Amino acid sequence: MTTDSTVQIDRRTTAVLDDQHVGDIRGALGTIKAGDSAPRTGLSAKLKTLLAIVGPGLIVLVGDNDAGAFATYGQAGQNYGPKLLWTLLLLVPVLYVNQEMVLRLGAVTGVGHARLILERFGKFWGAFSVLDLFLLNALTLVTEFIGITMATRCLGLPTVPSVVLAAAVIVAAAFTGSFRRFERIAIFFCLGSLTLIPVYVFAHPAPKKMLGGLVPTMPAGPGGTAELMLLIIAIVGTTVAPWQLFFQQSYVIDKRITPRFMRYEKADLWIGLVVVMVGAAAIMGIAATAFAGTGTPFSDTAAVTNGIEAYAGRTAGALFAVALLDASIVGAFAVSLSSAYAIGDVFGMKHSLHRGARHAKGFYAVYAGLVALSATIVLIPGSPLGLLTTGVQTLAGVLLPSATVFLLLLCNDKAVLGPWVNGRRTNLFTSVVVGVLVVLSVILTAAVLFPDLSADQIFLIMAVSGGIGVLTAGYALLRRRSPAPIDRTGRAEWRMPPLRYLPPPEMSTGRKIGLTALRTYLFLAMALVVMKLVHLALG
Repeated sequence: MTTDSTVQIDRRTTAVLDDQHVGDIRGALGTIKAGDSAPRTGLSAKLKTLLAIVGPGLIVLVGDNDAGAFATYGQAGQNYGPKLLWTLLLLVPVLYVNQEMVLRLGAVTGVGHARLILERFGKFWGAFSVLDLFLLNALTLVTEFIGITMATRCLGLPTVPSVVLAAAVIVAAAFTGSFRRFERIAIFFCLGSLTLIPVYVFAHPAPKKMLGGLVPTMPAGPGGTAELMLLIIAIVGTTVAPWQLFFQQSYVIDKRITPRFMRYEKADLWIGLVVVMVGAAAIMGIAATAFAGTGTPFSDTAAVTNGIEAYAGRTAGALFAVALLDASIVGAFAVSLSSAYAIGDVFGMKHSLHRGARHAKGFYAVYAGLVALSATIVLIPGSPLGLLTTGVQTLAGVLLPSATVFLLLLCNDKAVLGPWVNGRRTNLFTSVVVGVLVVLSVILTAAVLFPDLSADQIFLIMAVSGGIGVLTAGYALLRRRSPAPIDRTGRAEWRMPPLRYLPPPEMSTGRKIGLTALRTYLFLAMALVVMKLVHLALG
């Protein structure tokens, strides 16, 4: 059996771009040797395998409950009580299906998300995917450090030393030169999200009201129907983010997970889903209870923390602040890595946590540079932090549909996934999700450009977009040929061939029209949003 140190890439049989992406799986909680094909028949063997695999799904989904999520879920609970809990249930299948698709892409191809887009859709879309991810991630990192400043202030800690220390921890975790050490640090911080459980116990939301929130309703609240709908869109945007796709795929590759261990990685996804949904529901329930009957509208996460302290005591408030600090750090880990992985993948730089900083200078420079820049911006007096937060939410809403569109196209590319391509049900569900995301993206963009957007105007946008979606779906069904059955035999050992051997993707007329329309929408939406943000910045 080859050892981890002697594994070499066979350029004739694999598309893997970094020779540190093959070898032993050295997870935080266990090791699986390269070439291990022994059957896992007993419970103990299956548990050991799962422990070795756990990490990618848990980190990406816990990282989703970051500083922005604390603000969004806190606003939902403070303004509407637990009556928007039902939105979280709707997002469970969306999160799982999206992350399961990028998991498959990573394990089967060995190539990152941005590189696949570049190779299969051309330089424009490849460059666009990297540039928009880099910009959005830089802004998202700023919001993580805003969360860190709020948490440390609520804990009575000095701001500047706290931010510098947090940035140092985030950078040092990746600079250990050991994938295993980084994953152990990341999982340790993931466990910190469980701090919300004792806060929930201290606040003690009424079980009947919490269960009632699982029934879909449109509750009354400050700002009327329009503000409520925009908050629901924000919940979707903060729960389903573009960086998740790029991070999960590259992290699965860096961990050296192959299709043989797919079901264990799916179990890892479900573990992450349970943790993230429990945390999101806890934040809503805690805020709902702490502010019930006060009539105090949401302002920011620090005010939520103070309200929890006033209601449930100093310990509860301090634990909530610790959870916010922890969530911001986990989010910073994942967001920074997604950028470093994507840029390394596209530009052919060595990009693996198995390498030390001396052997992957560009990869680590991108990671550390983003963290340092974001921490600096937060510490500059007079920085427009509120404007940056608005920019993150808006750009995420604009870019998410395009990210999901390319995910769907790649997962139907037989040259890329072979026997692992999507089935009919996954395609149908994801197509509906893409349609909904496009509608929400249009509404969110319109709301930023026109802050006085009314509920009737929002419903009009939904109706027009829905009509266009129905016509598009009808056209696609009329032109669709009966698909050939998918041969799934031997898929446990199937890997994508080297990129240079892949045939060019099929570009039907409908696909060309769709991609052109998507490109036009993205240019217009981003141009208008940037103009609006500049206008706001100039007062």
